[in-house]
Amino acid sequence: MRIEQIRQRLRDLGAKPCHEERVLRAWSRVRSIDTRRQKAEDFLPLPVRDALPGINAELQSLARLHSEHPGEDGSARLLVELNDGQTVESVLLPRGGLCVSTQIGCAVGCVFCMTGQSGLLRQLGSAEIVAQVALARRLRNVGKVVFMGMGEPAHNLDNVLEAIDLLGTAGGIGHKNLVFSTVGDRRVFERLPAGAVKPALAISLHTTDFELRAKLLPKAPRITPAELAELGERYARATDYPIQYQWTLLEGINDNEAELDGIVKLLAGKFAVMNLIPYNTVSGVGYRRPSWERAAEMARALHRRGILTKLRHSAGQDVDGGCGQLRARLHNA
Repeated sequence: MRIEQIRQRLRDLGAKPCHEERVLRAWSRVRSIDTRRQKAEDFLPLPVRDALPGINAELQSLARLHSEHPGEDGSARLLVELNDGQTVESVLLPRGGLCVSTQIGCAVGCVFCMTGQSGLLRQLGSAEIVAQVALARRLRNVGKVVFMGMGEPAHNLDNVLEAIDLLGTAGGIGHKNLVFSTVGDRRVFERLPAGAVKPALAISLHTTDFELRAKLLPKAPRITPAELAELGERYARATDYPIQYQWTLLEGINDNEAELDGIVKLLAGKFAVMNLIPYNTVSGVGYRRPSWERAAEMARALHRRGILTKLRHSAGQDVDGGCGQLRARLHNA
């Protein structure tokens, strides 16, 4: 289901834009449609009021909690069941963050990722994406949403941007607290600057070696790391917010001195942050994360050479939290 379908249904019942926003705000923020100043019966048209219980029940059914897996770090992996019985994963992050999925499966086929092993099963509608946020907000406060769960957001661009637009308006989330994550797609750099809500941008880089990147991300667009950095820089300067480069650390693959040199060459002087993320081990895939000491050494080396770098703890490692693992366990059981 798409958000535009919800809006059209409300319009067919006689709702005006202000009524639509009131309904969507109550849903996406998990609040009563009544306010201290105004009750629904004093504001909404009668046909909308009569239909509202059914609409609300339908919206809540878009994403239901199948299971919750708390981590020791304050995160919690959520296995979310959709209306058709398919499942996706969301992650409640420490300090009010939420990672949401945008597809069931993924077509990029990153060799170190569980989600990519299943291929793409279907797209999520924009309402199903927002429904993950509404579900999470019933569990705890959510003030930041990152689109880096299951799926490649650039491959579901219309639905993801429609969800971002709602979350950045009626959903009450600051635009820079909406983070669009992509392996890199030229359409992203065309469409994101044109939106009323301009999210922060995260680019999954993983290596500065073009040939190695093609092996690690076999179905990603063939864009060189240098071009990705230039496209990212343009967006960063236009939005006045740095690009977050994501680098999943794989032992013996991209944790060497040559890559450190490549990062410095690529990002020196750029409005950017490098996020080093030790690999979240996936059973049977064959990749390993380097020691924390090696990861910290890399972060320090980049700092010394002028690259703003953050060493991230990958959330939920103690609950096999890599995206796709909960879903795989359910469907392979």
